[in-house]
Amino acid sequence: MKSKKILGLAVAFTMLAGTFTGCGSSSSPADSGTAAESTTAAVSSGAVAGSGSQTKGGEIYYLNFKPEIAEVYNEISKVYEQETGVKLKVVTAASGTYEQTLKSEMEKSDAPTLFQINGPRGYANWKDYCADLKDSELYKHLTDKNLAVTVNGGVYGIPYVVEGYGIIYNNAIMNKYFALANKATDVKSMDEINSFAKLKAVVEDMTKNKEALGIKGVFASTSLKPGEDWRWQTHLANVPIFYEFKNNNVDLTGDATKTITFQYADNYKNIFDLYLNNSTVQPKILGTKQVADSMAEFALGQAAMVQNGNWAWSQISSVEGNVVKAEDIKFMPIYTGAAGEETQGLCSGTENFFSINQKAAPEKQKLALDFIYWLYSSDKGKDFVTNKLGFIAPFDTFGENEKPKDPLAQEVLNWMGKQGTTNVAWNFTVFPNQTFKDNFGAALLQYAQGKKNWEDVKTQVVNDWKTESSK
Repeated sequence: MKSKKILGLAVAFTMLAGTFTGCGSSSSPADSGTAAESTTAAVSSGAVAGSGSQTKGGEIYYLNFKPEIAEVYNEISKVYEQETGVKLKVVTAASGTYEQTLKSEMEKSDAPTLFQINGPRGYANWKDYCADLKDSELYKHLTDKNLAVTVNGGVYGIPYVVEGYGIIYNNAIMNKYFALANKATDVKSMDEINSFAKLKAVVEDMTKNKEALGIKGVFASTSLKPGEDWRWQTHLANVPIFYEFKNNNVDLTGDATKTITFQYADNYKNIFDLYLNNSTVQPKILGTKQVADSMAEFALGQAAMVQNGNWAWSQISSVEGNVVKAEDIKFMPIYTGAAGEETQGLCSGTENFFSINQKAAPEKQKLALDFIYWLYSSDKGKDFVTNKLGFIAPFDTFGENEKPKDPLAQEVLNWMGKQGTTNVAWNFTVFPNQTFKDNFGAALLQYAQGKKNWEDVKTQVVNDWKTESSK
C-alpha cells in the first residue's frame, strides 16, 4: 500500500493531479518509466443498452491515467474488438505526467475521445472539452449521483472506481464491551453510535474497562512520524475542511479554496484528542510511530479501532499472528461533533473520472459511451473490472457476486448504498501542497507532545494554507 490517498457536494469529488497520501494500489499510478505507452488493439462488447444502437467498426482513443493497468487494457481491447469490431487505442501517460500528456494529445488532430479528469479542478482545466454525460447510460447506473463531477445540472465526469476510509473497528471487541455488566453507557450495539458524543462516551468507558476487554487501548497508535502522518494531516483534516466548504457553499472549481478559516478546527480537535487520550501508547512517543505499527496493533487485538481506508485489509490480514476475523472487521464514519453528522457516511472518493471529448465527432463520442457502458455492465466487462482491474465499481450493474470480496471493500459498498446516509467527499485534494501537509503534521506532533497549544495549530494551518496556495 502506498501512504497516500469522501456528505457529497454538487460538484462531488475534487481531485488534483499528482501524488497524494492515502490510497491503495488500485488508485495509485505506478512509475511506468516512459512518457506514454500506446496500445492499439481490439476491444469488445455486445449491445450497449441505453446509449443507442451499437455501432460496428471504428476506433476509440482512450488516454489512460493508470500505468499499472495498461496491460489489462491490452486484454480488454482484444475481447472488445472480437465482439464489436471496434478497436480500442489506449495511450497510457507515465506516472505524474497525465495533465502534461493530455494537453499534448488534445492538440493533435486525432485527439483522445475518452479521457480522464480528476475532479472539479480537473473539469475547470478541461471544461471546453468535457461533454455533458447526464443522459448517458453509465451515469444512470451510478449508485451515488453525488460522486459525479456536476456543474449547473450538467454531468462532466463519471467516477469509475471508488475507495473509502473511516474508523475501522473490531466488532468482536465491541460486542465484548456491550456485554459488560458494569459498563457505564446504555449503548447496546454499534448501530446506536451515530455521533461524536456517543462515540466519546463509549470509547472513554472502554478505556476504563480495557483490562476486561483485553486491549492496550481503544485506538491504535496515532502515527505522527514525519512521512507517516498522512492519516491526520490529510485524511482526518478532510472532514472539517469538507464541512467548511459545504456549509459555506464554496465553489471547489474556483479561487475560493485558496483560503480557509479552519472553521471546524475544534471538531478536528475533538476526534484527535479522543485518539490521543484513548490509545495503546502515550502521546509523547507518537513521533516514532508508523502506520504499520498501528495496523499491527489492531491486527493483534491490542486495539479495538483504527482510522484507515479499505486498502488496510491487506495489511491487517498479512500481520503474523492476526486475530481479527474477516467477518468482524467493520467501518464507521469519523464523527467530530459537526451538526447533522448523524446521517454522515464514510469518506468516499476517487481521482478517476471518465470524460468524453465534446470536440470529437459525434460518432466517436457514441463509440466511447458504448465502450464504458459495456465495461461496467456486460458480464465480460464486469469480470475485468472486479478481477483484473481490481476496482470497487460505484454502479448498480454489479451483483453481489461481482463485487470485491475483501471485508473493507464490502463495507465501503454497504455504506455507499445506505439510505439516508451521505458520504463525505474527498476535499483533501484541494489542499495546497505537500509542504502544507508536512507543516500540519509537524504541528500536530508538537500538540500531541504538549509543545504547542491548539490555537497556535489552528493559526498555523490558516496561514500556511494561504501562503502555500499562492505558490
